[in-house]
Amino acid sequence: MRWTVVIPAKSLPAAKSRLAPMSVDAAAHRRLVEAIRADTVAAAAAADGVARVLLVTDRDVTAAAGAPDRPGGVGERLVQTRPGLNGAVRDAAEHAAERWPDDGLAVLVGDLPALRPEELAEVLATAGAGTGFVPDADGVGTTLLTAAPGHPLRPEFGGGSAARHARHARPLVAGPGLRRDVDTAADLRGAATDLGVGPATAAVLDATDTTAAGTTAGPVSTDTDVTVRSTCLGMIGE
Repeated sequence: MRWTVVIPAKSLPAAKSRLAPMSVDAAAHRRLVEAIRADTVAAAAAADGVARVLLVTDRDVTAAAGAPDRPGGVGERLVQTRPGLNGAVRDAAEHAAERWPDDGLAVLVGDLPALRPEELAEVLATAGAGTGFVPDADGVGTTLLTAAPGHPLRPEFGGGSAARHARHARPLVAGPGLRRDVDTAADLRGAATDLGVGPATAAVLDATDTTAAGTTAGPVSTDTDVTVRSTCLGMIGE
């Protein structure tokens, strides 16, 4: 089975506001969020079985979405019409069902910088018929929600979503990178230390550490921005 992977991409500067204390200013926060998103998108796009990645945003945030266009559909974007995260997912599910009715649908959160392509590929290969979900590392939230063709997707993201999804979807076994979403500085540092993060996120964290040690941030920030975008292009491009 081939899969369309939907990644909700909240617009900046509102995205990942609890990570803001890690950054010296709004521009640095933007680079960090874009890097996390870029690594997540790149890993999803590289996973076996994934036909395309569809980013759904609350406005037209092409530059901030974290993924370039690519032949075959990876990097496609959709601006949501319904409010909220679950509204965005419903919009994307309807769009995907109309355009790619024979594909499975997988909704992936966009803050998984430690995700490896093989982790996502393994889960999708075992998802099978019906619907499934992957709980986060704490067992409280949800990092992935899947639906096979012909099965309705019932997104109930938000606090405590794992328990809600468990009422109508079966839990799926997943590797640690697929379960380790990052909401706070402690989450991100823990993921980087325990699992390792993607190259875009690692570059921004390195720049952040250098700045904190007293090195001038200006040139580092510029180089990092180029690294984030070129890395994403290299990992997603054919």
